Amino acid sequence: MIDLYYAPTPNGHKITLFLEEVGLPYRLHPVNISAGDQFKPEFLAISPNNKIPAIVDRSPVDGGAPICLFESGEILLYLAEKTGKLLSKSLRERAATLQWLFWQVAGFGPMLGQNHHFTHYAPQPVPYAIERYQLETKRLYGVLEAELQKHPYLGGDNYSIADIATYPWAAAHARQRIDLADYPAVRNWYERIGNRPATQRAYQKADQA
Repeated sequence: MIDLYYAPTPNGHKITLFLEEVGLPYRLHPVNISAGDQFKPEFLAISPNNKIPAIVDRSPVDGGAPICLFESGEILLYLAEKTGKLLSKSLRERAATLQWLFWQVAGFGPMLGQNHHFTHYAPQPVPYAIERYQLETKRLYGVLEAELQKHPYLGGDNYSIADIATYPWAAAHARQRIDLADYPAVRNWYERIGNRPATQRAYQKADQA
């Protein structure tokens, strides 16, 4: 059983997307980040960086004590290795998948997060920051478009944890002032993932959290 500490943010959605896709049993523990639940000692014992998502795997494959994990990319990698799903065992496809997973956690997520902050949440407009992160957002969507013109999924022909990591951030494209009509391969990829039953179930969890 996986205990998932969750809020309905792009990084939170990554883990429900994976768990629903592979059918791994889990319990959802909502974390109210607006109320500061992420700073409570019991949560910090699991996620010392006071960020969601975090998991506790109560049935690790080595049969030992429960394992606590934070950081969405590591959680996806851990769960893919645990289940043997959504991460190829082929050397080249695995390398490509992990390359795009790390691209998302190092760039696509953080830069789009800054876009969200300065566009929607900053106490007062900062034109330089708004322009900087909007331009970087467009650049990153261009990188995504170029890859998806070559392959149906990130890193190759198969849906993987790289797609799962990236999709929830692309799902917020309107808030990023991105028109997917300008990125047709991204739009096709986005629509195909959005039509997956597991994706729809994962986003229904957000309505219940």
